[in-house]
Amino acid sequence: MRSKVVLRRLLRNKQARYGFIALLVLVLLAYVGPYFGNYDWTDKDFLAFMSAPDADHWWGTTSIGQDMYAITLRGMQKSIIIGLLVALISTGLAAIVGAFAGYFGGWVDKMLMWGVDLLLVLPSFLIISIISPQLGQGASWLWFVVLLAAFSWMITSRVVRSMTLAIREREYVLAAVYMGIPRWKIIFRHIVPNLSSLLIIDATLNVSGAIIGEAALSFFGFGIQPPDVSLGTLIADGSRNATGYPWLFAFPAGLLVALVLSVNMIGDGLRDALDPGSNS
Repeated sequence: MRSKVVLRRLLRNKQARYGFIALLVLVLLAYVGPYFGNYDWTDKDFLAFMSAPDADHWWGTTSIGQDMYAITLRGMQKSIIIGLLVALISTGLAAIVGAFAGYFGGWVDKMLMWGVDLLLVLPSFLIISIISPQLGQGASWLWFVVLLAAFSWMITSRVVRSMTLAIREREYVLAAVYMGIPRWKIIFRHIVPNLSSLLIIDATLNVSGAIIGEAALSFFGFGIQPPDVSLGTLIADGSRNATGYPWLFAFPAGLLVALVLSVNMIGDGLRDALDPGSNS
């Protein structure tokens, strides 16, 4: 019943509806759009360097003859994948660490929260910027995902811990303890599911946060490494010629803004739909 109420509230929310539509269009553009283009993202047209958008190159070309339409959609694919993976890992870590710390208490709580506090004071941008370029090419972007996720979950874990302290005293949790159910099963069966509203919202907002974080690091050369591309690397390359050749900057920057905005709109809609006190 509650899921139907949440879905009804979500569908009534205009902001969430527009966000879902925009995100669906962007995802289809990223993954279906390349099949309609004239070039692959690895192709180079040596007769068209820095050419303006035309019938052959819909979004123009780069300084080495790459089709902007193809490489921009490739970059958006990478940004979407990174955003989803970082959100999944960071929200999962926050749920597990926060729930275990809050439920077990004692030395487990102290050790886990000490680790959280340590990660909070570490300069994440500096650490990622040092480690990421050393990973080289190939599957290095997967390590980049791990690095981003490793510094994205601590605040949420503290919120989860505080909510777990209240949930562990409820009757159904105490009944499970008296029935002899292992503590780790209680956490995953009773504690974490009751935190689903917070975790869903956190995961949604983490997607946009990860996309922005990846774009910022890639902009400064610390994220996705050549020959692969992301929206951040394309924006960095296009910013050097943003006035003379605006298509190099406008298309990746516009898609980045649209992608982050649509995800944030969905996140705000989910927050309102999952809020028991909401009137929507």
